Amino acid sequence: MTLELGRRSGRTALLVGACGLALALSATARAQDAEAGEVAQPATDMPETVATGNEIIVTATKRAQTLQDVPVAVSVTTARTLEQAQIRDLKDLVSVVPSLRVTQLQSSANTNFIIRGFGNGANNAGIEPSVGVFVDGVYRSRSAAQIGDFPDVQRIEVLRGPQSTLFGKNASVGVISIVTDAPKFDFGGNVEASYGNYNALVLKGVVTGPVSEQLAVSLAGGVNKRDGYNEDLGTGNATNERDRWFVRGQALWEPNSQMRVRLIGDYSKIDELCCGVANLRPSDATLAIRALGGQVNGPNEVYADRTYSNIDSTNDIKNWGFSGQVDYDLGPLTFTSITAYRRTDAVTNQDSDFSSADLIGFNAQDQAIKTFTQELRVATNMDGPLNFLLGGYYFNENIRQTNQIGWGTDARGYADFIIRGLTQNTQSLPSIEATISGLTGTNYTGRFFAPGQKLDERYRLKNEAYSFFGQADFKLGDKITLTGGVNYTKDTKNFAAAADSSDVFANLDLVQIGGTALSRTFISTALGTTNPATIAAFAQANPAQFAALQTQAAGFAALNANLSTGAAAADANPLTVGNPLLGLQRLQFLPPFLALPNAVEPGRTSDDKFTYIVRVAYDLTDDINVYASYATGFKASSINLSRDSRPFPVDRAALIANRLTVVNQTYGSRFAGPESSTVYEIGLKADWGLVTANIAAFDQRINGFQSNTFTGSGFVLANAGKQSVRGLEFEGTVKPAKGLQLNVGMTYLDPKYDSFVLSAVGDLSKTRPAGIPAISSTFGASYDHEFNSGHHLILRGDFHYESPVQIAEGMPGFLEGGTQVAIAAARPYRREVNELNASLSWVMPMGLELTVWGRNLTDARYLLQIFDTPAQPGSISGYTSQPRTYGVAARYRF
Repeated sequence: MTLELGRRSGRTALLVGACGLALALSATARAQDAEAGEVAQPATDMPETVATGNEIIVTATKRAQTLQDVPVAVSVTTARTLEQAQIRDLKDLVSVVPSLRVTQLQSSANTNFIIRGFGNGANNAGIEPSVGVFVDGVYRSRSAAQIGDFPDVQRIEVLRGPQSTLFGKNASVGVISIVTDAPKFDFGGNVEASYGNYNALVLKGVVTGPVSEQLAVSLAGGVNKRDGYNEDLGTGNATNERDRWFVRGQALWEPNSQMRVRLIGDYSKIDELCCGVANLRPSDATLAIRALGGQVNGPNEVYADRTYSNIDSTNDIKNWGFSGQVDYDLGPLTFTSITAYRRTDAVTNQDSDFSSADLIGFNAQDQAIKTFTQELRVATNMDGPLNFLLGGYYFNENIRQTNQIGWGTDARGYADFIIRGLTQNTQSLPSIEATISGLTGTNYTGRFFAPGQKLDERYRLKNEAYSFFGQADFKLGDKITLTGGVNYTKDTKNFAAAADSSDVFANLDLVQIGGTALSRTFISTALGTTNPATIAAFAQANPAQFAALQTQAAGFAALNANLSTGAAAADANPLTVGNPLLGLQRLQFLPPFLALPNAVEPGRTSDDKFTYIVRVAYDLTDDINVYASYATGFKASSINLSRDSRPFPVDRAALIANRLTVVNQTYGSRFAGPESSTVYEIGLKADWGLVTANIAAFDQRINGFQSNTFTGSGFVLANAGKQSVRGLEFEGTVKPAKGLQLNVGMTYLDPKYDSFVLSAVGDLSKTRPAGIPAISSTFGASYDHEFNSGHHLILRGDFHYESPVQIAEGMPGFLEGGTQVAIAAARPYRREVNELNASLSWVMPMGLELTVWGRNLTDARYLLQIFDTPAQPGSISGYTSQPRTYGVAARYRF
């Protein structure tokens, strides 16, 4: 305990020390400012959004305010930073926003956004993200619609903490808001070409200008290509590549000084092979794959960027949409309407056994998501003490998804190897087929694990939600502002799921078949003979006695079936205790599926919630503002749109009574209930011209956090009882000399599962959640040297650090040994991030810029995530971070 307190004290001291360093420089900076009389200005040929520190205009509260004045914990990344740091998409943003973490896992469309340690939504289209992503005020509901190159971005705002009051159900832990440049009435634009290692080629540009005095348009587009950095030695191709393009058009109509109409349409396409997997811990099942001639990379080559597959993991993703925003000023009121329609079509396939053996022959998914949103609001801009914002929001989304997963040509050989291992070579797949054929009277020879046997899945989800919100600011004198806001959200989901299994072995009722065998054995033992004719003769001569013997046999079979699936048989050979076939249930990977809606399960959730915010802000001086706030957040139920969707245990009796259960019926969850969040926060924002400092301290909690854990054969979707995190954030800038700016951002987090009894690895209550580093920090510096000729030489660098952290709480695939074994299996795998990025740019007065850039220059690699390897019980795999990338770029502004 003393050691842990010491560690916490050390981390806090480090963070407070960094904050104090920036604050201590304030007196010097103010003196420099007074002597110089002005702050060094950026070059006139650079983008409009080059303002630094708290001068930046943000719309975090759906009003235009400076970063200094907005009493919200928000990080802002300008267009200039995006360009110089070569930030291609939201995944790269973490290098400049320490409170944000972004991970891409098994596909190009599978990205998880995490703020202050909270976040979910990847792996399953039915699970909405806790971090809402908005582009020009339009909500992007799924990660496939969120990733993309930045064509004409003005700034990216990352709002930390619950934002449900103004953003509804989509923002229970935070918001990422991307704001692009509107068309301009002056002709201009820019084009960029970049080339880097792995044959990385990026071409993009934007042109804008007037069509008439009232109408301006812009057109942006680009191509992003790169060879994969993971060599697939099974298929001969490279994975983790880039192959995507986009086009985006806008029109801005201003018929008079009161009205503004902005129309936006975009289309993007991704056609990539992604993503490579490293084997971290092999098992006997891994040896079985190798015995069949398959290849799996070993633990000693985790960062060798080599993988093995027998089919390419393909991603064909189309994302498009259009939106219209109308703003109308009527005296002190501004009325706003934002209407949007978006569609995402994603067709993916994956070699889910992560080996060159043809075990899982295909794992294909075809997904279509259609989303319509409408927002209406009115805001005031009055000189008096009161200003307010009122609005309503409507959300309508339809998801249709089909999946297919089936056996490949090596499945039979693999199953035979596993059965021989389970039975210590006393049984094989052919002998099991013969035994079951004899017990059932059906010929199963050669029919188990045959190539092409599969599970066909079909899912539908219709989500309709609306919310009403309002927020008011009231000034008490010149220094104090009181803010109060409330939101009511109603969310309804109707869903359906069905699946057909042609997997012959998975459709067998091994409990009943094995019970029949036990009954026969019991009777044969009691009569002292296995001769069917002798047994039949005894039954005919002694009907009452034989009936009693059958009853005893049935009870014996049921008792042993229970023993075989309980703790009493945990350490015994599963084929020799009780029912001799129950040990083979672990090989029934594609069992029948209970469709819903049905007579017991309606396939519907309906949630509603009031959320609110209370805040007080105080201007200590013209340079320093402080605030204190309490806010709540809400996210509606998430639906399990996967083959792991199982009836809740509480529905078991009703399902049996209605005779709805299928063979080998298991229970789990169809959905996770809503999660609600609260945060207490105090903050300080200071701007002394040459020095800025933003500090926030918070205590944030989520009740019912929606956890989605991969088990190696599927996902467990469950609500954690309560998860909390206390933390401290600091962002500051210092300009010690003309053209030189130093930046520091640090986040300290102390998370805890206050209650999580039913996790995928057992009771995790009072433990620290995995994957949340205690300290995340970014240290940056930029130097802009202006020559007398008007040329600029700009050097920029940043270093991103995340302290060591365990990646996963435990490995569900090891639960047979108990919770502690499952937890211990994950303990060796930790992540520490040390990434250095830099660029050097030559900016010419005529608009041409030449840049040399590099990301992760020291080639520091780490694990993004770990998981139980499918089809390899006892094995662990993981996804690795991107290696060093570098290149050159040329940009021309006109």
